[in-house]
Amino acid sequence: METWDAIRARRNVRQYTDRPIADEDLERILEAGRRAPSSGNWQPWNFIVVRERDDLAELAKAWPRGGGHIARSAATIALVAEEPEDARHRDWVFYDFGQATALMMLAAADLGIGSGHSAVSDQEQARTVLVFPQGYWCVYLIGLGYPADRPLRPIEHPDRRAFGDVVHRNRW
Repeated sequence: METWDAIRARRNVRQYTDRPIADEDLERILEAGRRAPSSGNWQPWNFIVVRERDDLAELAKAWPRGGGHIARSAATIALVAEEPEDARHRDWVFYDFGQATALMMLAAADLGIGSGHSAVSDQEQARTVLVFPQGYWCVYLIGLGYPADRPLRPIEHPDRRAFGDVVHRNRW
């Protein structure tokens, strides 16, 4: 898929088929995240890949309000960082991880793999499943799998605010 087509095809997918994701495709998605830009080339990320069904079900409990798709995913990537030393570094973590998340989701779309991001409200549940050390926290989760409803393809009329309502030139 061309980059522009992948951008237009990417959507949140939370219902997946049972088809597994090939190792080389998963590695490409992870490599996209590893190459993401970060503040001062800080690269604060660690990625934990989860594929075992029981672990995915337990990991989904880390965000009980909206993480159910994690349990149904073919694989989930947990984005883990060292706990920031201050509010400024916390902002950097969110910004940098946002870029890594977007690139991984775009790389997945390019491969025809759906993705759905998830917050993490229960850090202890995430730590129990992922076994990351004290002093670290799970920032986000990205559920991955082949879409169960329809394949990814460019969306002609996305449910987005009008271009003219979003884009301002020179001034508001």
